Order: sequence, then C-alpha cells, then structure tokens
Amino acid sequence: MDSIRRNVALLAACQAMLFTNNSTLIAINGLAGLALAPIAALATLPVTCWVIGGAITTLPASLYMKRVGRRNGLMRGAAVGIVGALVCAMAISLQNFWLLCAGTLVWGTFNAFGQYYRFAAADAASADFRPTAISLVLAGGLVGGILGPTTSRYTIDLLQPKFLGAYLALIAFVVVTIALISRIRIPEPSAAERSSTGRPLREIAAQPKYIVAVLAGAIGYGVMNLLMTSTPIAMGACGHPYGEAAFVISSHVIAMFAPSFVTGALVRHFRVLPVMFAGALLNLGAILVALSGVGVPQFWWSLVLLGVGWNFLYVGGTTLLTETYRPEERAKAQGANDTAIFVTMALSSFSSGLIVTNAGWEKVNLSALPLIAIVMAGIAWLGWRSRTRPAGA
Repeated sequence: MDSIRRNVALLAACQAMLFTNNSTLIAINGLAGLALAPIAALATLPVTCWVIGGAITTLPASLYMKRVGRRNGLMRGAAVGIVGALVCAMAISLQNFWLLCAGTLVWGTFNAFGQYYRFAAADAASADFRPTAISLVLAGGLVGGILGPTTSRYTIDLLQPKFLGAYLALIAFVVVTIALISRIRIPEPSAAERSSTGRPLREIAAQPKYIVAVLAGAIGYGVMNLLMTSTPIAMGACGHPYGEAAFVISSHVIAMFAPSFVTGALVRHFRVLPVMFAGALLNLGAILVALSGVGVPQFWWSLVLLGVGWNFLYVGGTTLLTETYRPEERAKAQGANDTAIFVTMALSSFSSGLIVTNAGWEKVNLSALPLIAIVMAGIAWLGWRSRTRPAGA
C-alpha cells in the first residue's frame, strides 16, 4: 500500500503540473487566437486544435503504454509538450495564427498522455481504494488552478510580442513533470497482457455501465469546456479586465479539483450514480446562474458550480468505467473513453467560439441544456435498470 500511495502522490504532482499548463492555455489560447485570427469567429480554433491533438492521439497513447509501460509512455508523451510550447512561442513571435494552431495541436498529444495519470493510479489500486486514488490524483489539479492563471498573469506581458513569455513558461512545468514521472514505480505490463486482446471493443462498449460512464465523462467535459472556453472572451466583451477573467478561470479550476479530496469518500458512502447525478444538477445550476446576469459575481459563481459539477461527473464516470473491463482490455476501453471525451471537447470548444462571437454568452449557456438533460437521463436510466434487474444478472 505504501508504494501505491507513493505513486498516487507522484501522479497527483504530475496532474498539478499538467493543469498548471492547461489552465494557462485555457486563459490565453482564446485571447491569443482572437489577437491573431483572420476573423473573430476563429478565435477559439487554437483551443480546438489543442483538443483535436488529444482526440487523435489518446487511443494510440493508451495502446502505446500497453506495449512500453505507463512510466515510459508518460515520460515520452510529456516530452512532446516541450515541442508544442516551442512551436506556440514561435507562432507568437511570427504573429502567425495557423502556426499557433499547429503548436496547440502538438501540445494536445502531451495532454492526451496526461489524462492517463488517473488511470495509472486506478490500475494499481485495490477496488476499495480506487475511487480515492482517482480523486486524489485529480486533486493535484488544484495546484494548477492557482499556479497556472497566476503564472499567466505575470508572464503574459513579460516578453514581447504579448503572450510569448506565457507560452515559454510552459516548458518549465513540463520539465518538472518528466522528473516526477521518472520516480514513479508502476509494474510493466506482463507478456500475457501485451499479447491478449480480450473482448472486442464493441462488446465492452455495449455495456450499460460503459455507456453511462462515457456519457458522463464526455458530456461533463464538453459542457465544462463549452462554457469555460468562451468565458474570457465573454468577460472581455462585457468590459471586464483580463485580471478578472484570470481570477474567474483560476477559481473555476480550483473548483474542478478541490472537491477531489472528498469525492472518493462520497462515492464510497453514497455510491457512484448519486454522486454523478449531483454533478449534473450542479452543471444545471451553473447555467441558471450564468443566465441571471453578466457581472463578475455571476461569471464567478457559474464557473465555480460548473467546476464542482465536472468533478463529480468525471471522478464518478472514471470510477464506473473501471468496473467494465478486464486488465488486458484496459488500454482499448480507457482509450475509447478518452477519445470520446476529446472529440466532445473539440466540438464544444470550436462551437464555443462561434456561438459567443456571433450570438453571445446567453446562447452559449442555452446550448448546453440539452447535453445536461442527456447525461441526467442516462444516469437515471442506469440507476433504474440496476434496481429492477435481479442480483447477479
């Protein structure tokens, strides 16, 4: 158990570094895109390319780690982040919008590998400790929620052109991440796990638990990304300064991860589906608050509720997913799940820019309502099905 807890602590620190960089990118990508884009509607395309980079590499990343092991795969994936940061910095120096999109696309590969920190912890944990291991690793993002926007606030104008220093600062956190990963001790995949394929993915994905787990993760992330990505642009349009937007994003990222210290305990006490349903209700509350006004308090409360709701859905969905596959099937089951998440994020981030620049902040929030209804219906359906089916069915 000591080695498991040590790994969880190191993976939580890696999560902290990952989300320091991610929250920096959340704060600046849309604004940098708006400054360089040929038309305003393309402002969030760098964010979308970042997500697309993750979408196209997350399943290959999972299969690659099945072959070379978690530690080797995570280290090599992190190294790609340095390349992405350098390309983004070059794009800012050259004032080239499309090169910025290419740089964020490369950065998406690092983000794809980083999403497996939670699974790396879950795979080595006992069934009882698994929800806690997942939530504690995600809790590392709390540091990122504080450090990332704060770093961006001091580095956004540190070098000229604007944003250059913020992108170069990302490299330091990647280097720390690589050093942390090198100290993780995770058993290499056995020869049997490498060679065995298990059930076909279509059979795994047909399980009701798998369907709802993917819905919770993908829609939870999609709704969160839809609202979060457009927030700095919407706040700017409402006349709020960048410092206020950075504060709101920082509070949002803290709200995403601070509950992780108790989410695992909530899952064990109340079971996973009620926690997930509570997360969907919090997302609904976030939208209602956002629709009530455009002052800084409304933006702040909306993004805080959104963050807590995302946490309950994401931790719950990840925990539920771990109940649907065998060890030899984890690479494709996890990879397919995270691919669905990244595809949904890509669609939501691109839609976010189009909607907020053409229709406004209110329409962004209204467009999220059907998505929340779908995930609430899915969770309720699985709960009803679990109660009505005979035990052991």
